[in-house]
Amino acid sequence: MNIASFLTARRGKSRWDWTDYFTFSWLGFGLIIMFGPAVWLTLSSFKSPAQLSEFPPTVLPYVAQTVEVEVRGQKKQLPLYEVKLDTGETKVLAELRRIGIISKLVDPADPETTYKVNIKQRTPVREIGLATENYTKPLKDFNFGQFLYNSVFVTVFATLITLVTNSMAAFALSKYQFRGRNGVLLVVIGTLMIPISVIIVPLYSVISSVGLLNSLWGVILPTVATPTGVFLLRQYMLTIPDELLEAARMDDASEWQIYWRIVLPLTAPALAVLAIFSVVWRWNDFLWPLIVLGRKELFTLQVGLNTFAGELNVQWHFILAMTVASMIPVVIVFVFLQRYITTGIAGSGVK
Repeated sequence: MNIASFLTARRGKSRWDWTDYFTFSWLGFGLIIMFGPAVWLTLSSFKSPAQLSEFPPTVLPYVAQTVEVEVRGQKKQLPLYEVKLDTGETKVLAELRRIGIISKLVDPADPETTYKVNIKQRTPVREIGLATENYTKPLKDFNFGQFLYNSVFVTVFATLITLVTNSMAAFALSKYQFRGRNGVLLVVIGTLMIPISVIIVPLYSVISSVGLLNSLWGVILPTVATPTGVFLLRQYMLTIPDELLEAARMDDASEWQIYWRIVLPLTAPALAVLAIFSVVWRWNDFLWPLIVLGRKELFTLQVGLNTFAGELNVQWHFILAMTVASMIPVVIVFVFLQRYITTGIAGSGVK
């Protein structure tokens, strides 16, 4: 069955059943809810500031059509409007100026002929146009490359360290029997109930005392041990037979070899899920980097985007464009690892 036949399959075969209407309506509603904001964000990132402030807003980015008209010996680019004259005739005219609610227009074919109409009688002639300068200008003036490097550095190293430390803790809590194991697990899970605002001050004091302020490592190290990752990996490792590890020990394998060569490869689906979560967490983190980093050249993308929001002026067109650009790496990671999500999460819940 190809994709087209699968998407158009109906319960009623040759006719439509009421369940078909309900199913397609529900799926269409879900599709709009999930992807509508992302599509709106992407299209809005190509709009100019004037277009973003329009009401009612438009979905597609439109720009006004202009025409070159010679006025008093000077050539000017004037916007075009479709004007309904008092005679009932409709013409496409170029606007010279607007005074209050009165617009003065000229006929591009006959610049000597002028018209004065109420602004409600004119409709701008527009076409789809992309404001690509929303992307190109920040690449030069915004120092986007440096911020991107900082975000990639923090995300990559934080994710790698998270996978190693969390998998080690999960290996110990799932495959070793020792007194207080369940208590340790409860403490780890219990930390999920502690809000980040409670530990920010003591965490800042620790980072400051060890000299990691204004350092990317000060952003990375406090976030590598995640209770969610430990619990996820532990639950998945419980599905690995203990007999497999005992067989490796009988072959004189060390505990490190068992962890590195047996447990980690078998835990790959759960590690992929944790990697996706970690990438999203670190990439989108704003509060902690904002506290730790004081030098602009160390800002991550999310903190750097904050520089477009001034006290009196917010440059939404640049914020939207850079937000779209910052989403691309996360989307790429998700595309490559998404096939592991169902397997990893399902396996983590089976004991």
